[in-house]
Amino acid sequence: MSPSLATMKLAEYGEANMDLALRGLELKTLDPYLAGWRMRVVPALGHLAVRMITNGVVDRSVQNWIADEHSRSTVKNTIAVLVRVMEQAVRDGIIKVNPARVSGWQKLYKQAEDELRDPRALALPDWTTLVHLADSLVAASYNQYRGWGDVVLFAASTAARIGEVSGCRIGDIDTSQWIWTVRRQTTPAPGGLTDKGTKGKRARKVPIIEEIRPLVAQRILSAGPAADARLFTGPRGGRVSTAVLRDATHWDEVVTRVGYEHLRRHDLRHTGLTWLADAGVPIHVLRRIAGTAHLPPPSATCTRTFTRSQPWVRHSPHTSAC
Repeated sequence: MSPSLATMKLAEYGEANMDLALRGLELKTLDPYLAGWRMRVVPALGHLAVRMITNGVVDRSVQNWIADEHSRSTVKNTIAVLVRVMEQAVRDGIIKVNPARVSGWQKLYKQAEDELRDPRALALPDWTTLVHLADSLVAASYNQYRGWGDVVLFAASTAARIGEVSGCRIGDIDTSQWIWTVRRQTTPAPGGLTDKGTKGKRARKVPIIEEIRPLVAQRILSAGPAADARLFTGPRGGRVSTAVLRDATHWDEVVTRVGYEHLRRHDLRHTGLTWLADAGVPIHVLRRIAGTAHLPPPSATCTRTFTRSQPWVRHSPHTSAC
């Protein structure tokens, strides 16, 4: 094996060997495979040397693609092209075992389908539980960084993706009407994390409920007057992603300890949407807040079981969101 092959980055190796990796495929299969490579594999893994890609690295990338709400077929095609490129690397003697042959990822889609049939299955039951979770994550983090808890509270309260929370800037918050204009999200890119437009490429307006307004006001004060300053960052000022939040807070261990071992970061968004439905927010408004056309009908989402510990019951946001 040549020295250049031993240190070659995945993006470079794939570009040089894609014809070999995809040989024998039908033409109708090439386009979705190449789109998966260009739009997901290269941003997530392209900056890594081929020899540095492990099963764990691939598994985390796949979970991020699922969390970004890519379809089952999109993720399947993305994994397939990665498997083929890494199989070529095995043939070239760069690696001994193909790390892209991950298993179990389709169970996450089964879990999502179960949630649509029973959307309360993994939603947190009330505000008190959410606050307890946020405090527990902070306690488990290095130096008990309060910002991790703020991210969790804000994400659940706005039914937003973690990447969208990370992409939020001071200038996106209207404190006169308490509206957040969601304009961008943080996603993996070659060399690290970067910001891009929201899923669907459209900005949307999300109401900020009273319970988290003091939190938001304090973070605006701490961030300074610059409109492009981030509302939420890591302890060293870096961007936040679902993987960063998981690792920094020991998420899996904490949620197991508090009795929600199946809770994912993405379920914070589902929790918020469930509670909004409980407050009587119409389904078409929920779609606007969520930034998606795919939500279960109100009859599947809302049981109208109101409690004092769910703040949306007292401050229904649908008038602000319209």
